[in-house]
Amino acid sequence: MTLREYLLANDAISGKEGKVIMSMNGRSLNCAEIKSLIAKIDKTKKEFKALGYRGTQHKATGWTGTGTVSFYYVTSVWSSMMINYAKTGIDTYFDMVVINSDPASAAGAQYIQLMRCNLDGVEVAKLDVEADWLDATFNFTFEGIDLTAPFNMLQQDYKTP
Repeated sequence: MTLREYLLANDAISGKEGKVIMSMNGRSLNCAEIKSLIAKIDKTKKEFKALGYRGTQHKATGWTGTGTVSFYYVTSVWSSMMINYAKTGIDTYFDMVVINSDPASAAGAQYIQLMRCNLDGVEVAKLDVEADWLDATFNFTFEGIDLTAPFNMLQQDYKTP
């Protein structure tokens, strides 16, 4: 096998090749209206000071999962969750599977499961005479995460320094 020193362009994952599947109350829904989704984990850290060391150390003590979704304004799924909460006080939690899968890439597919997602807020009504199409954005939190299928390891094909 010949070792490469760089990433091949066809192995880069296209941002347009993917899918988001939401699960709620035993139902699964392909969220084709989503334009972009970013989910991230931030660690909670506490400062730690010790005798004999003048610096401040840090220790991870937990984490918080947050995300942002931008979507075409063609579905009532998101606004109905918020309206239900406003009317009843009953909050809605759901799971999402975010799939990156570019058939041209040797990296294959990656599946990330976000569990117990909860909306922060949603635009529930919208008009814009200047817009060619309507879109909206919402933030969310999640309380569990799993890497159910990782990308293939391309690094094995690269030279190491």
